[in-house]
Amino acid sequence: MKRFLILCAALFGLLIPAPSFADPADINAAARGVVRVVIIGTDGTDVYPVSHGSGFAVSPTRIVTNAHVVTQAAQDDTLRIGIVPSEGNDANYAKILSISPRNDLALVEITGSLRLPPLTISGNPNSDSGEVSSVGYPMNVDQAQGLDLNDIFNSQPPVKSRGFISGARPSRQFDTILHTAPIARGNSGGPLLDGCGRVLGVNSFGADSGGSDAEFFFAVSTKELLPFLRANNVNARVNALPCRSLADLDEAERERIERQQTAARAELAERAEQTRAKRDRVQLEAEQAVQEERENTMALAFLLVLLGVGAGVIAWQAWMQQGEPATDGDTHDSRTERKLMIAGTVAAAALIAALALWFTRPGLDAIDRRVNAAMNEDDGSDGAKQPASSNGEGTLLCTLQLDRSRVTGTPDPELQFTWAEDGCVNERTQYGFSGGTWSRIFVPNQEDAVSVNRYDPVTGEFRTDRYLLSRNAMTSAREARGKYTPPKCGTDGAAASLGDMQGAVTAMLPQQPNERLVYKCEARTD
Repeated sequence: MKRFLILCAALFGLLIPAPSFADPADINAAARGVVRVVIIGTDGTDVYPVSHGSGFAVSPTRIVTNAHVVTQAAQDDTLRIGIVPSEGNDANYAKILSISPRNDLALVEITGSLRLPPLTISGNPNSDSGEVSSVGYPMNVDQAQGLDLNDIFNSQPPVKSRGFISGARPSRQFDTILHTAPIARGNSGGPLLDGCGRVLGVNSFGADSGGSDAEFFFAVSTKELLPFLRANNVNARVNALPCRSLADLDEAERERIERQQTAARAELAERAEQTRAKRDRVQLEAEQAVQEERENTMALAFLLVLLGVGAGVIAWQAWMQQGEPATDGDTHDSRTERKLMIAGTVAAAALIAALALWFTRPGLDAIDRRVNAAMNEDDGSDGAKQPASSNGEGTLLCTLQLDRSRVTGTPDPELQFTWAEDGCVNERTQYGFSGGTWSRIFVPNQEDAVSVNRYDPVTGEFRTDRYLLSRNAMTSAREARGKYTPPKCGTDGAAASLGDMQGAVTAMLPQQPNERLVYKCEARTD
């Protein structure tokens, strides 16, 4: 009985899928675009905070928050809205672009030089389970840290809390998500994120629990958020793909490689069996052909020997008859001489031809030569039919492989570039070569993300790994990148030199990227 229970428990464990946990790196990456939204008052001389909530970037300059966070500023011209980022000390003011009290959404725009990394919004509104994270600036945490209202003007990382989706339901006349990721006053307007750091909703309020902290919380769903953004001409990043971890992706990649290797071994075994059967058939045909040729040659040589012997007998008889008198006016010697000459010539020619046929008849080694020639001829004809490789030089069209990618943003479904044998792309961008891999690292000044592009000319695979870094990490990466100048295309040793240079940047990157995009490239046919 005990063994039966253990077996049932094991089977039950196999049937229940393992829980999907949020990737801290993705949540941290999304948190870069989460801000504190501060309502600021003034007494004519000094400015002071009145209240605050949270918000998140949907473009470099536009912030989504709750309507109730900024309503006071909308109704009082003496109040202003401040945006305090999670990193740096460049807090800026913002103006209200739109308020929608019906679904508690608001859109504000930064009026200063501050620029933020936009968050990606989940395009799958039907998820009613799974782990989620709330990100924002709860006031109770500020109070626990002993921070006063003036301290909130300083940049601080937002608070992250985990929970689970409890269901999607309409409330207060708009669509909301019920969840258990704790929020408090000050979290209003912050994002509710899935495991890949994509926005599932805008945290708005908690369930009433008699004055104590609520156990269930509500977020305005993307069914409300996306139409609101479209109505305000915001082209937000939207991703409706399933959230996959890199661990799952790596495991799937290992299984794919194993399947390819198994299929390759099976194909190799099948081709070997076909080759063996073909060789056996060719061997049999060659043996039969050689044996037939040997027999025909030997028979012809035997006939020539008989002819030679017969001619030799006639020649011998003619030689023996020399000197006998003739009866027809001609001398017997002249006739026998001609007879001797003709018979002797025929005998000699027949014997020589017989010897030539005998010694030139096909030997048994001719079988192997004919088999090898036939196999090589067939291989050459098959090889001539093989298409040329599409992964060499030339213009390539690359298609995104969704089943092999981890997509957290909104990538291009297709890429096109021209690849040269020396690693030059589009005749101007040199790729580095190191450790058997072609790669190029891009560290932009306008975006807090490092991209590592890799291309394999043998398999035609193009891969982009994107690392969403903090401001400090990006500053360090830009400094490391600024210390070298990539060599130009066509320069001697350019690929190896750049491969060494890029090592200073790759050494600073995290172990795993936030996004991995895998493309399959083929030569363009048009």
